[in-house]
Amino acid sequence: MGYQWQLAGLSRDPLFSKTWRKSLIYNKYQNQQFRPKNNDRELVNERIHFKEVLLIGPQGESFGVVPMKVALQKSYDYQMDLLCVSPQAHPPVCKIVDYGKYKFDKDKKAKEAKKNQKKTIVKEIRFTATTDTHDLETKAKAAIKFLADGMKVKVAVYIKGRMMQRMDIVKETLGQFLSMVKDYCSTDKEPELLGKDYFVMLNPKPIKKQEGQKNAKNEE
Repeated sequence: MGYQWQLAGLSRDPLFSKTWRKSLIYNKYQNQQFRPKNNDRELVNERIHFKEVLLIGPQGESFGVVPMKVALQKSYDYQMDLLCVSPQAHPPVCKIVDYGKYKFDKDKKAKEAKKNQKKTIVKEIRFTATTDTHDLETKAKAAIKFLADGMKVKVAVYIKGRMMQRMDIVKETLGQFLSMVKDYCSTDKEPELLGKDYFVMLNPKPIKKQEGQKNAKNEE
């Protein structure tokens, strides 16, 4: 009686919203449901406002299409939470879950995926069309080491002044460099001109790291 009187008194207050009225009703259950934080965008428990939902039980069993009140009551009976897993479906799909465990597992998987995600590192090798063979060999050895470590390498020929009129020399110099590293890389595109750079992107071949480093060391 005390609880009902309190609820009846507050309900006369125009500031007492429908949502908070529902919240008080939920509080009379010993197993209070999970209340998401403001920055949590999941549709869970009282955040679900559909009239009817397709209800899935905690073991994957289907309860069919039921009114929202029935779905919430089912989640109370299981002492668990109601999560809308597919709000765009017709009707929306809700599942009875332990939301705390669901959230923990979801965050854990996201952290593991981020941890295991490999970052692509791109190194750059630059020279001009008039770079001599010895310097090209030195730069090629550096590129081979980068490729052996699984890095991508951007090789760019910087075109100075009137050399723009002698693209044949530019292409020849780049071709000479590529012949030095061809056993350690592959290319997705042909070399292209961007501003004053004639460049190509090299991808590492799927060879063993130690083998690549050993071959680069032997060439020194």
